[in-house]
Amino acid sequence: MNYLILILILIKMKRLGLLILFGCLVACTTEHSDPLSMVISNVSLIDGTGSPLKTTVSVGIQDGKIVVIDSTNSSSAEIQIDGTGKFLIPGLFDCHVHTTDFKSDFAKYMHYGVTSVFITGGSVCTNEYYANMRSYGNQDTLPAPIVFHTSQHFTMEGRHPLKTYQGNWEDGKSVFLLKDTLQIENLVKEVTQFPIAGIKLTIEDGPHPPWVERMPQAFINKVQKEAMNYDTEVFAHVSDNVELEMAMDAGIQNIVHWTGIDIDFQRDTFLLEKIYQVRPSFITTFMIDKGFLYPLFPEWVADLRQENVFDEAYFENANKPEFLARAEQNMVFWRDYFQRDSVTLADIAAFQVEDIKALSENGIRFALGTDTGFFVMPGYSLHEEMQLFELGGMNQLEIIKMATINAAEMMHAQDSLGSIETGKIANMVLLDKNPLEEIRNTMAINTVIKRGRIQKRIEK
Repeated sequence: MNYLILILILIKMKRLGLLILFGCLVACTTEHSDPLSMVISNVSLIDGTGSPLKTTVSVGIQDGKIVVIDSTNSSSAEIQIDGTGKFLIPGLFDCHVHTTDFKSDFAKYMHYGVTSVFITGGSVCTNEYYANMRSYGNQDTLPAPIVFHTSQHFTMEGRHPLKTYQGNWEDGKSVFLLKDTLQIENLVKEVTQFPIAGIKLTIEDGPHPPWVERMPQAFINKVQKEAMNYDTEVFAHVSDNVELEMAMDAGIQNIVHWTGIDIDFQRDTFLLEKIYQVRPSFITTFMIDKGFLYPLFPEWVADLRQENVFDEAYFENANKPEFLARAEQNMVFWRDYFQRDSVTLADIAAFQVEDIKALSENGIRFALGTDTGFFVMPGYSLHEEMQLFELGGMNQLEIIKMATINAAEMMHAQDSLGSIETGKIANMVLLDKNPLEEIRNTMAINTVIKRGRIQKRIEK
């Protein structure tokens, strides 16, 4: 009798288990049965991870996130975009941005598919200004990228950036002038109360004459030590191998410029050992080199003017004697560096890309950034930065990876940004041409999407 009861119980449990399993299957198959907010169908997908292109893909978006990526078409979306013949890439990052008019600049970044920016200080970057930029970037009705930023500059009296750029630099508000190591603990404690990605630290002696003393190693070490105590990182501004080694000696995790660093892999073995030990991330900023040369190349200026995005008054700088003279001085530098009379942009890019490729193959992360400034234009110049890497010999998949997932990883935002994968925020750029054939095709923008919403672009 007891056995019969046990058998009946087991039969009931089995039936209950089947019902639960059936319920799960129904739930799984109907998870996205409700209308999606957007579907991009039949598109060629470059997901940003470095994986090969996938063809005939449909991407479904709901509540601002990517919820499905498959090879089927969905007819139950509020917005349906036919991606036939088009190419979908993640929203781009510019990891070295400055702005004194963020509402105007942010519209330009979004116009060119830059859906996230990393702002590394500036003369107007008070806590209030940073908060205003974050707030503007957090809404989706006006075109604005998602904002990451450092603290204000940690530097010293008479150093970069104060000596380099005119501006309303105010100690304690838009910049922190280090006078001794004793004040550093309190300064780090102060800035880490805000949602910063890390501390901006200026080590360099330039960036151009008149030269100054580099920040003392004891100051660098103290900033890094206190940053670690407050669970934040340091983003160091360096301009040569000596300053890079100083940063590595302190254990700094992020370098905001590659420009100026020139590694000889046979000679600089000691520096390389330190790099592989610390394993920092680098922001590239090749556009500094190109930006300074702009007045010497009217065709570059003409291409920029044809965009009809930037203020016409800006182009007057290309013909001013002081800017032409500075451009010529920079070209003289490169002629001396290469020891020849004729130097091309490909020459300037190639030796730097060669070093970056070698370090990347050994696991060092590089993210793209432009350092907005003289002929380094919001949004547009990130595409120029990508073109410089292609000119120097980098393959297009790797370039896109540096402009997307690598940057997100540097910001510790890879769980939500940087690639087109399920569960991530739907920041994407739909292109009319294949960027794997030519990276310039990232300029063939059809649609910019931020958090699953189509963004208004600048009318030309």
